[in-house]
Amino acid sequence: MNCNIEITPGLYYVGANDYRTQKFEALWTLPHGVSYNSYLMVDEKVALIDTIEAKYTETFLTNIRNILGSRGIDYLIINHMEPDHSASIAAVRRAYPDVQIVGNPKTIDMINGFYGICHNMLVVKEGDTLHLGEKDLTFYPIPMVHWPETMATYCPQEKILFSGDAFGCFGALVGGVIDEDICCDIYWDEMYRYYASIVGKYGVPVQNALKKLAPLPIDIICTTHGPVWKKYTKKVIDIYDRLSRHESEKGVVIVYGSMYGNTARMAEEIAQAIGSQGIDKVVLYDISTVDKSVVLRDIFRYNSLIIGSATYNTGLFPDIEALLSALRNREVKSKVYGCFGSFSWAGRAVKELTAFGNDMHWTMPGAPVEMRQGFSDAIIGQCRELAKSIAAELKKC
Repeated sequence: MNCNIEITPGLYYVGANDYRTQKFEALWTLPHGVSYNSYLMVDEKVALIDTIEAKYTETFLTNIRNILGSRGIDYLIINHMEPDHSASIAAVRRAYPDVQIVGNPKTIDMINGFYGICHNMLVVKEGDTLHLGEKDLTFYPIPMVHWPETMATYCPQEKILFSGDAFGCFGALVGGVIDEDICCDIYWDEMYRYYASIVGKYGVPVQNALKKLAPLPIDIICTTHGPVWKKYTKKVIDIYDRLSRHESEKGVVIVYGSMYGNTARMAEEIAQAIGSQGIDKVVLYDISTVDKSVVLRDIFRYNSLIIGSATYNTGLFPDIEALLSALRNREVKSKVYGCFGSFSWAGRAVKELTAFGNDMHWTMPGAPVEMRQGFSDAIIGQCRELAKSIAAELKKC
């Protein structure tokens, strides 16, 4: 990538693409790669905003030198301390020994803890402004989006928000860095998947951040993952607003764990019956074969969830049990919910799935369906009745 890309006069992209990492945080697959974004603002003073993942440090420093030549960096601003953004701090300090590191108190403490750096620091609080010359940078803590030290930095002259991980998404940058210069088709699904996987637990802090930043006129968002948002700024803010309020589209996610195919057959019966009721957005996932982040993405996207599980060792199918844990952790709200399952000699799965729905305070129309051993016309009828109940509830939404 040509990393001498000028976003606005004096503001340059100096990040890097990663096509080699297979799983982000060792958890979430990266079929389209991921970008680590950093920005260089050149004025009377020079400010570098965030760094990048350690294995791309040399590329990162080369990008900076290609713009600055022999000129130094006055300020290194750290919006987020997660290592995919902070891991090059020590390298920047070695390359530019006089650089002053800028962050809020929690950030400064973490820099010392992670990298043993504690000198030449500038501690900032909400509303503090750094004057670079013709341009200023003002700081707004947005804690728990999605770490406690997270901060946003705003340039009022250009109406640019440097947002950290907020408004980010998976996907490397192909052909450019600004949304209006590249095809953005892949990034919408990747934004939902990124939010559900990484940020989903923190809906209330995201809402708090959106309210805090709402008075600022924002034309451009420079996030740390994904495109620089210019054409679609309002769209990405709206997506994060809706997701953090657990507002979702009408549709059904059916996800199941099946050992020998009986629970899978129940899932297919339910899916077919829901479709016959006029619900056109129905997705069906076998939890043992599908990417878990895709399941989470669609659970955040659609307003109904039906979970099925075979009883396994007198409990839930293990991958279904892990899914329930992920949903609890993310405090997913406002679902129309149903459940089903099968067993041979120790019926347990449906009881646990039912208790889970009650614990989550979800709407549960229709009776759970439990099958003992083999299929029968009665079980097919119960699956269809559950589907009708779910569809009827969705039609009220």
